[in-house]
Amino acid sequence: MADGSKVLDQARSLIEERLKELDDERKRLERALADLKGTRRGPGRPRGSSAPSASGSGRKRRRRRGGTRSDQALKQVQENPGIRASEIASKLNIKPNYVYRVMSDLEKDGKVSKQGREYHPVAS
Repeated sequence: MADGSKVLDQARSLIEERLKELDDERKRLERALADLKGTRRGPGRPRGSSAPSASGSGRKRRRRRGGTRSDQALKQVQENPGIRASEIASKLNIKPNYVYRVMSDLEKDGKVSKQGREYHPVAS
């Protein structure tokens, strides 16, 4: 029965050796995971992109010549009392649905008033 115990010893030795290899691999993976903490990209962020800069979103904003859309729309209303949103849109070369949003904000701020479909400046 010496052969049977020899086979068992070899099997036990092979299993112990494999467990040691797996332990070493586990330790390497845990170190790699610890190194990755704190440098993870946000969800949906493509590889190679970095975290947002300290100044904001990380995207450069284009400066619009002539002020904001709100300023431009207000100027059109002041120059053309009774102007309609579609007319403002064509003068500013933007879509009317965006003009409605801008004009709504101007109404809330008390800078323009709406009478029917026409916009009029509010005297300040």
